[in-house]
Amino acid sequence: MSVIARKKRRSVLLTIAGVRETGISIFILLLVVVVSLRSPYFLTVSNIKDVLMDIAILSIVAIGEAMVIITRGIDLSVASTLALAGMAVGMTISSHPEIPPGGALLMGMGIGAVLGSVNGLLVTKGHIPPIITTLGTMSIYRGLVFAISGGAWVDADEMTKEFIGMTKGEILFIPNLVFMAGIVAIISYYFLNHTSTGRQIYALGSNPTAARVAGIHVHRNLFLAYLISGILCGMGGVLWISRYASAQSDTAVGFELQAIAAAVVGGVSTLGGSGTIPGVLLGSLLLGIVVNALSLVHISPFWKLAVQGLIILAAVVTDALLSRRLQQSRSAEGTS
Repeated sequence: MSVIARKKRRSVLLTIAGVRETGISIFILLLVVVVSLRSPYFLTVSNIKDVLMDIAILSIVAIGEAMVIITRGIDLSVASTLALAGMAVGMTISSHPEIPPGGALLMGMGIGAVLGSVNGLLVTKGHIPPIITTLGTMSIYRGLVFAISGGAWVDADEMTKEFIGMTKGEILFIPNLVFMAGIVAIISYYFLNHTSTGRQIYALGSNPTAARVAGIHVHRNLFLAYLISGILCGMGGVLWISRYASAQSDTAVGFELQAIAAAVVGGVSTLGGSGTIPGVLLGSLLLGIVVNALSLVHISPFWKLAVQGLIILAAVVTDALLSRRLQQSRSAEGTS
């Protein structure tokens, strides 16, 4: 193959890799058209709001998960962190109803910060692989949910109207929950793309050895990624119990699969170093539409997990193929 041909091939691969969001957007539009033909209710204002409300908490948690995956790690404890923070805040509000919604939100984020810090310290100081670390803390945190609650629930009548209403109102016709998710997305986008720390997180995921040689503090940035993930999960836990007006011992069981799926489907590379916040939002939207569509066309909800698994596999295989092709193209160019 000639040098020109190799360069053209690499250019095409880079273009494909760089427009993952465009591909997801097109797929979402096609899915919307197909589902709309099967169910006219799908494109109603109320259903669109339901979909956005459903994916708001998912997108918040998925953004935290994405930051960890960008560093070549993974956080399997996101659902357990969400549940523990939510239960702790729910029980606190039950016994101290004078706590304002904003205070409850800060409390949940603080609990998430502590739990995320534990993950970060075990990975950075303990040198335990992320998948082993978070698999262990996933079980520990979930066990703590049962331990502090005794298996009991915190019901709506034990929560204040102000707290429950935190996610029920609207700002400029936008649901509060969606508005808060949007704020998190904007801040996260700015952090990753317009701060030196955000760029260092990308560099760390791209090549840890080169990042260390370049003077990037690897452990500090790794710890920060898990800390942010914990904070966003803690926030998600408070919003969860506010929206559903209930803190349960089995809250968000399996939710870590959805968060990982949203990030990976949105173009966050499992090999680290790449991924965008808009992509994560699109990945969350795609999953939300799929789940909503399954309900509208009367397909068993048990297919939800199977569909999520297939979407994850498709995204990972696509990412691996693109990465391998790009690597081969670079190698061929280097030897020419």
